Amino acid sequence: MAFVAPAPAEAASTLGASAAEKGRYFGTAVAAHKLSDSQYVSILNREFNSVTAENEMKWDATEPSQGRFSYTNADRIVNHARANGMSIRGHALLWHAQQPGWAQNMSGSALRSAAINHVTQVASYYRGRIHSWDVVNEAFADGGSGGRRDSNLQRTGNDWIEAAFRAARAADPNAKLCYNDYNTDGVNAKSTGIYTMVRDFKARGVPIDCVGFQSHLTNSVPGDYQTNLQRFADLGVDVQITELDIAGTNQAAVYDTVTRACLAVSRCTGITVWGIRDSDSWRTGANPLLFDNNGNKKPAYTAVLNALNAGGTNPGGP
Repeated sequence: MAFVAPAPAEAASTLGASAAEKGRYFGTAVAAHKLSDSQYVSILNREFNSVTAENEMKWDATEPSQGRFSYTNADRIVNHARANGMSIRGHALLWHAQQPGWAQNMSGSALRSAAINHVTQVASYYRGRIHSWDVVNEAFADGGSGGRRDSNLQRTGNDWIEAAFRAARAADPNAKLCYNDYNTDGVNAKSTGIYTMVRDFKARGVPIDCVGFQSHLTNSVPGDYQTNLQRFADLGVDVQITELDIAGTNQAAVYDTVTRACLAVSRCTGITVWGIRDSDSWRTGANPLLFDNNGNKKPAYTAVLNALNAGGTNPGGP
């Protein structure tokens, strides 16, 4: 039976509800300390059906000293999400930034061993509770090379990403395992480098399920944005928009374009905006989110909701 778009009177009235009708999620990044802010929590609970921990699951937060793990703040976010029927994106197991000092001072086989142990321990702790893990974050270089970023992790050997994904799969067989990066929104050298890696991983049976596109945008979206999402989906992975925020005067129109692009790609399983109110954004002064500093819906919010309500279903589901 063909999908029939709901009449306006039946249209979903929140982002998460509309996305769910299309077999997708619409999420946001959450900071644990803001869960004591009643306005923040009210919007979170009303509008979103997925959360990503903004910083609380990163290496420096979860393993501040080697072999000693701390999940208190991450658990606050996970428990809130589960209590409110939201799915959880884990962010991020390995990244060259926000490493604890002890890891920054390591190299070679010692660092490789510590990194894989970190992946194993954290993914095991959250086994069964995470929808998607950003297993590796931002490992490709900016610029025209299409190659890997130089980092202490990269210097442990070019197979470190593969090793991380294999460890994550062993630790949590049911979580979607993602590679996540920025400045990859169109077809360019960086996104093509990642595409080549994903294609190789799929060919060799390395467990990768999804690719995240951060989509930190200003005023416009690349004209080949949807084409780029689709070429990754055609490799047999899901695609997710993971850290969306849009600055500039053309904000509502760009949010509309991005949302419709995701809905047009059947394997685009969800969108996450990086914060709730403009005052929650890491892009200070850019006002790149869907709610203003006072928690009011902006024109960009209406554009996204209308696009979601107009979109088709995702037969694959999230």
